[in-house]
Formats: sequence, structure tokens, C-alpha cells
Amino acid sequence: MMKKRALMLLLAVVFMFATACSNQSQSENESKDKGSSEKVKLNMWVFGSTGYEKLAEEYMKDHPNVEIKIQSTQFDDHHNALFTALSAGSGAPDIAMIEVNNIERYREAQDRFYNLYDFGAKNIKDKYLDWKWRIGESADGSFLFGLPTDIGPTAMFYRADVFEAAGLPTDPAEVAKLIPDWNAYAEVAATIKEKTGKPIADNVELVYNALRDQAPVQYFNEKEELLIEKEPYIKQAYDYTVSLIQKGYLGSNGLWTPEWGNAMEKGSYATLLAPAWMQGVVKGNAPNSAGKWLITNMPGGAGNWGGSYLTIPKESKHPQEAYDFIQWLVAPEQQLKSFKDMGLFPSAPSVYDAPEFKDYKDEYFGGVNTAQVFAEAAQKVKTVYMGKNYGLVQGEIIKALTNVQKKKADPEKEWEEAIKRIKRQLERQ
Repeated sequence: MMKKRALMLLLAVVFMFATACSNQSQSENESKDKGSSEKVKLNMWVFGSTGYEKLAEEYMKDHPNVEIKIQSTQFDDHHNALFTALSAGSGAPDIAMIEVNNIERYREAQDRFYNLYDFGAKNIKDKYLDWKWRIGESADGSFLFGLPTDIGPTAMFYRADVFEAAGLPTDPAEVAKLIPDWNAYAEVAATIKEKTGKPIADNVELVYNALRDQAPVQYFNEKEELLIEKEPYIKQAYDYTVSLIQKGYLGSNGLWTPEWGNAMEKGSYATLLAPAWMQGVVKGNAPNSAGKWLITNMPGGAGNWGGSYLTIPKESKHPQEAYDFIQWLVAPEQQLKSFKDMGLFPSAPSVYDAPEFKDYKDEYFGGVNTAQVFAEAAQKVKTVYMGKNYGLVQGEIIKALTNVQKKKADPEKEWEEAIKRIKRQLERQ
């Protein structure tokens, strides 16, 4: 009898414990359900014209518990405000866009961002161009700052009317054969100058940049050691640009100036060495030149200028929801929409096989399938480490080239002075 009572007592205790656990579990589930119905507000900072507002509206319709507010400002203002907020430890958004040339500026603040690998980003890595993905990682590949958005593969825009006036072929395929490399580019520059009196390019910077971007290494290695005296590539790009300056083959219009835009419309020069997003710039500056501007391959290969990443600052209280949104936003399906709506060039190569992409034709550029031209270029780009002081070095070299052109300064002296200024500034840091 004693054993029977003890057994009944034990069963009663077990039943009470099970009931309590069940009630607690039900309470927790109700709490989770209640939490999931609450609005999650995400603030997102971008720059320029992305069209992400339209895509965010689409996402919010399918995710009614998520509210996304997008703030767009000018390029420099955006990056400066983000840097200030991260430094202060307050005021940063849930999602921040960072342009590719600026990402090095934030690497030392890695602890201010979430590692997107912690949210499963490795599972989508294969959907994107390898070189684009790797730029968004830490040097050792263990930390992912941001998911890749658009890219800026480069090609050669050219004025068909200027080529025709010089007695040169105008068909994109024939022009590509005519100018396969930089030696041929210089030869064509001589012909255009002789026959039309016009320079082959608009300014020194874009010519220099085109060669720089094809170099296997540029200004720094991953130890932030300056390479421009140890490796030959940047000096070669500088010397080539100098040679075109001295022969009078390059224009002197400052980028983004009214004069630069007017020359684009008038056809004052023959080629524009530029990225995919420059298509919109050309159309905006030269609305009456449809059919005169065409696009073909860049001499010597391809490079990349521009493109961004979407990051999640550590201040975000909703990193999972932020990640879910940006993963959706940069998925190939949405990148195709961004290309069709805003001209943002996809970093997801599967998009290049989409019928809308393969059959794309731009009547402004003479009906050329510009999407395919830039897609081929995108797949030729190599990963290049840029370094946190990339802008410093770039500025000094362009200053030297500008002095050679406008002040008739001695090229070697200008190069040496640029190196001194660069080293002096690096030593102060």
C-alpha cells in the first residue's frame, strides 16, 4: 500500500510539472506570436539614385510587420555622416550602403558592423562575381562587411561620327578589332588628331584610370604597404598617359563640369573610357546625340569603377530583419529589376543569361546590346586590394598628371614630387 501511494504521488507531481511546462511553453509561443506581429522599423541610408524605394515597397507588402525608411543623400555627405555616426557610437542606421572605393575607410571599424557570415551569407556567395564578393570581406576572409549590389565594369564609349570623319570603321565589332590594346589606342589617337584635330579622350584622369584598373596590383598590398615604387604597373599607366598628353591627344575638361558635359554633346573628342553607369550620364549630358555614341570593348581588357555594398551597423536592434531584407534586395531577381528600372549593373552573373538581359538593346547607343558588352567586361575583372589610403594616392597622381598637361611640368619631376607627398602624408597617419 505504501508503494502504491508513493507511486500515485510521484505521478501527480510529474503531471503537475508537465502541465506547468505546457502552460509556460504556450505562454512563450503566444509571446513570440505577439512579437512577430509588432512593427520592425528599419532605417536605411543610401546615396544617389538607386530605385530601392520601389523595391522596399514591394518587400513591405509581403512582410507587413517590417517598415523600411530609406534616406538618400549626396555621395560625400552620405559617407561622412556614416563615418561620424560610427565614430560617435550613435546615430547609425540599420542598413548602410558603402561605395566600393570607400569600404577600405571602414575596415578598421570592423567591430562597428555585424559580420554577415553570422547570418548565413556563405550560402549565397556563389550567386555573385567572385571579385565583387571578395572586396566586401576582411583580408583573411572571415568577416563579411556587406552584400554586393551593383558594379561598374568598364568599356569604351566612342563617337561614331568622329571615327567616320577620321576615315575609321564605326561598327562596334570592327572598332574592337581596330583597338585591341593600348598601343593600337595610341595609333588611332594619332589618326583622329591628324584627320579631325580632336583629342581621342576627354581628359587625363579617365585614361589613366582605365590602365590603373587593369593592373594586377595598384597602390597597396593587404599589409597597407605602398607598392607604386616596387611594382611597375602604376608608373607604366602614368607614363602612357603622359605620352598621350605630350602628343596633344587628350582633352582637358574637368570631370563633372559643364564644359565636360557640353563636349560630350558636341562630340569634341572621340572616346570615353567609362563604366556601365556612365550610360545614364551620357544620355543626360548629350540628349541630342543618340546614335552618335556607341559602345565596344575597352582596350587591353576591363576594370571596374563603382558599385556598392549593403552593410548592417552594430547599432541596429534588428539585424536579422535587416539581413533578410538586404539578402532579398540583392538577389538576382531584384538585381534584374534594378537594371531594367535604374540601369544598375548586376553583380549576380546569372542575370546575364536572363532573356531580358540577353535581348536588351539600347537605341540611344545605336541599338547595341550594351548589357552584353558590360557583362563580358564584368567577368574579366580581377580582384585588386585598394587600401584605406587609396584616395590619397590617387589624388596626388592625378595632380601630377594635371600639372604635366596644364603647366607643361616635367613628368619625372612631377612623379617624384607626388611620391614624396604621398609618403609624407602616410607617415603622419
